[in-house]
Amino acid sequence: MEIGHDFIEDELGRQLRIFNDQRPEGSTMPWLAALVCASAFDLALHDAYGVANDVATYETYRAPWMSRDLSTYLSPAEDRGDLSFKGRFPADFLLPQRRDELMAWHLVGGLDAVDETDLSGDEPEDGHPVTLVDWIRRDGLKALKIKLRGNDPEWDYQRLLRIGRVALEMGLLWLTADFNCTVTDPACVTGILDRLRDEEPGVFALILYVEQPFPYELDEHPIPVHAVASRKPLFLDESAHDWRNIRRGRELGWNGVALKTCKTQTGALLSLCWAQAHGMTLMVQDLTNPMLAQVPHCLLAAHSPTIAGVETNAMQFYPMASETEARIHSGLYQRRNGTIDLRSVSGPGFGLRVDEIRRHLPPPESIG
Repeated sequence: MEIGHDFIEDELGRQLRIFNDQRPEGSTMPWLAALVCASAFDLALHDAYGVANDVATYETYRAPWMSRDLSTYLSPAEDRGDLSFKGRFPADFLLPQRRDELMAWHLVGGLDAVDETDLSGDEPEDGHPVTLVDWIRRDGLKALKIKLRGNDPEWDYQRLLRIGRVALEMGLLWLTADFNCTVTDPACVTGILDRLRDEEPGVFALILYVEQPFPYELDEHPIPVHAVASRKPLFLDESAHDWRNIRRGRELGWNGVALKTCKTQTGALLSLCWAQAHGMTLMVQDLTNPMLAQVPHCLLAAHSPTIAGVETNAMQFYPMASETEARIHSGLYQRRNGTIDLRSVSGPGFGLRVDEIRRHLPPPESIG
């Protein structure tokens, strides 16, 4: 935590400035991309600390494994003068015991086929489902994340309605709507939600939360979002890589946070602690984590009081990529009865069990 935080706060920014100074105008790397690049090293560091001490990494998020408490990293919101992070550690905001089963959320893309009427005949024949209906049947899905356009309210409404009706018919429990940061007027989202509430209350009831409809640059787009958040929990996603962004989001009315290990384990934990301390709801979202990346991604959800399970979509987009890891962690790479299973994750660090996985990588000189 300490090395990761210091690197992100100081060295990563310095290296990004050096890198961007050498890039042509218009091709610079944004901060969020730098965090994604750094995340693999940050995750490896958290894993290595546990391995070196022969203890699970999540056991190290407290004293005596940490010499700095959260007051070193975090400050409370101005309206929470009663709140102090002094003497508190990440473990204070995590579940007392890891969950071994998690509800798995399936991603429904804007162009994904819902049923056979959407098929063109050019679909791959690789043994994996093609339509949403077939995914639900095969994996026993109970929760769907629906990608929307955000700039076409009628299309978004009809997409939610169609998928929502399928969800009702097939006994699913939850939906979430992801507007992909393309909305600029809260009335667009409230209009869709209110229309569903009035015309399709069953579908409306399935919507558990709404994910980042508005631009993630909160300082450039300080949009008050209280109207949306009063209808359904409203989750920061792209903005949630830094607890200071979450503090700004809370001022604007956001009341939920979506965490991602691909923006560093260190940043995700600090965001989790700040959000938890301020009564915000949590979710762990995916940026498609195949192979070993799936393990810390699911571990974060297993240790966090998420609103409902975890989004996991590598088995949709890279179904064959994790075959080697699946021999050891079969429950993480196949959704069964709508859940994933973490019981195989054990041992020091993140419990990756890399010595047993035996993935054969090409020699460095053969790459590129």
